[in-house]
Amino acid sequence: MHRLLVVEDSYEVFELIKRSLGTAYRIYWVKTVGEASRCLDSKQFDLILLDVILPDGDGFKLCSVLRANDEFAQTPIVFLTAKNTVTDKVFGFSVGGDDFITKPFDGTELKVRVDAKIRRRMQDLERSQVLRAGDLEINKDTQKVSIHETSLDAVKTTEVDLTPLEFKLLFLLARQPNKVISRDMILQTIWGEDIHVYSRSVDTHVSKLRKKLGPRSNYINSIHGSGYQFVLPERKEGLLAFPPH
Repeated sequence: MHRLLVVEDSYEVFELIKRSLGTAYRIYWVKTVGEASRCLDSKQFDLILLDVILPDGDGFKLCSVLRANDEFAQTPIVFLTAKNTVTDKVFGFSVGGDDFITKPFDGTELKVRVDAKIRRRMQDLERSQVLRAGDLEINKDTQKVSIHETSLDAVKTTEVDLTPLEFKLLFLLARQPNKVISRDMILQTIWGEDIHVYSRSVDTHVSKLRKKLGPRSNYINSIHGSGYQFVLPERKEGLLAFPPH
């Protein structure tokens, strides 16, 4: 299930957003820039719905900060605001917004536009030759996986030696973060329908992949009775530096 972060200080507006989007998304709600900072430091999101006028800051400034951070540079950001002048809209797009919806808004239109942004994002990930997930870099073209560990004064890069099958398995999971992928889907995608492989053999290959990922093995979750899910662990707070308003 795709994760959405709603940065909006009005409970009534949030309730309308939640009703409009239904149960297709897992929605997280925060009311301030500070709360958004803490939430973005600990969780990964597929789209951000962002108000502009917030109690402790400016949504335009928040968007600009996110776009300067490699981890959030490609995350779709949709402004949802009462600001409705051409100047506001032009500025919103200039700081990195992907869409601009003015209040009051139609719930059906909101859902259609959010769905479109998510769909485009998933298509972009599908076509991308390089996936970055946490401190993993997965290069589809070269079939190489690297771990980039950042310290205060340096970046240490370590190559992970995977077999072609293990690479396909990791790429399949990582390109669809937070989505539970069944064993049958893994078998069909990686081995194909014409090759008979027991579904439990997937567990063996996942186990080997986890061992090679070492401390990053917790990126791959086992979902009992269903399959596997690629989820980044919670991070330490303070990775984002939001300027004061």
